[in-house]
Amino acid sequence: MNNRDSLNKPLSRNAMAYVLAGGRGSRLYDLTDKRAKPAVHFGGKWRIIDFALSNALNSGIRHIGVATQYKAHSLIRHLQLGWTFFRRERNESFDILPASQRVSENSWYLGTADAVYQNIEIIESIAPAHIIILAGDHIYKMDYEVLLQQHVAQQADVTVACVEVPLAEASGFGVMHTDANDRIIDFLEKPADPPPMPGRTDVALASMGIYVFDTKFLFDELRRDAANPDSEHDFGKDIIPGLVRNGRAMAHHFSRSCVRSSKEAEPYWRDVGTVDAYWEANIDLTDFVPSLDIYDQSWPIWTYTEGTPPAKFIHDEDGRRGLAVSSLVCGGCVVSGAALRRSLLFTGVRVNSFSQVTAAVVLPDVDVGRYARLTNVVIDRGVRIPEGLVVGENAAEDALRFRRTDKGVCLITQAMIDRLDTH
Repeated sequence: MNNRDSLNKPLSRNAMAYVLAGGRGSRLYDLTDKRAKPAVHFGGKWRIIDFALSNALNSGIRHIGVATQYKAHSLIRHLQLGWTFFRRERNESFDILPASQRVSENSWYLGTADAVYQNIEIIESIAPAHIIILAGDHIYKMDYEVLLQQHVAQQADVTVACVEVPLAEASGFGVMHTDANDRIIDFLEKPADPPPMPGRTDVALASMGIYVFDTKFLFDELRRDAANPDSEHDFGKDIIPGLVRNGRAMAHHFSRSCVRSSKEAEPYWRDVGTVDAYWEANIDLTDFVPSLDIYDQSWPIWTYTEGTPPAKFIHDEDGRRGLAVSSLVCGGCVVSGAALRRSLLFTGVRVNSFSQVTAAVVLPDVDVGRYARLTNVVIDRGVRIPEGLVVGENAAEDALRFRRTDKGVCLITQAMIDRLDTH
């Protein structure tokens, strides 16, 4: 249940959320050819970064900075359209911080820590007491006030938010080895033999890429790190391991601050960094009771909302009936004599007559031609699917034409479609 109502909320109003949103997201392949990973569409209406930003807003934080770097135009445009309602006269701020060579004429952001260091002057002008460093590329709902409360109560140098992951999967994460009091005694980056949690043999604590610092303390650490020629200037590789060895680093369990509605059985956190994980997290939303409750009005996910007409379903005859079963269909979509099953259609998609679309994640402004049969696909924005195209029924053929994952999901882009016409 939502655990925020019984808490006082003073700390969040004097804190700043600093979102690291410059990641390439290379494991998403063609989906990040033109956009940074935080700008990738998710869930029908949102971009991935909207979840971290909404958590900050809903937690009471009114000062937010977003550091951008890799292919940032789509992300910056989204932030300008959807997140510029913060007002200075209300003691609020929202700063988009592209890599701009503020410190050196020949260096962009060298690492995650450097992405904060280069903007120290801007942060000092806001003068927050605490800074929460956030990754801009995960899907979750979290009350950062609970995290701040723990950080202050335990007088930590840094508090690292952690999620419990099965021990068998933990080697893919940065793992926190803690004592019985949640003090971090070792930090292991993608260990072959990850240590389990105290008292639990089946799970490990993995870093969520969320860190809380007292602002002055962080600035001192960043300046020291910037002067070290051997550092990679990265939180996960340099700052956090150093504080584990020489400071007071504490772990915060995501289960304590996860915001859940009555319909969410387990704390929900997803790294949608691969095509399979991205497809699964979107398709999961079509379940009868999804693991993530996107209908929870007590903790809304904010975004830029386009003015679109309602979705439309037309034609009602055998073999040509506009219908959708266990599917999410956004505004501006037209399902014209086609059948959708367990699929998610973003804004402005048109699916034409006699087509069958199953287990598909279809990004905005896609047009699916007549008689197409598409199964287990992710279709990039603006793609024109030719008439009669069949995907998801012949693995060998799919692998030759599209980017097919080990789990059988095909990523389809317009460039791949255009190559079909040349063969």
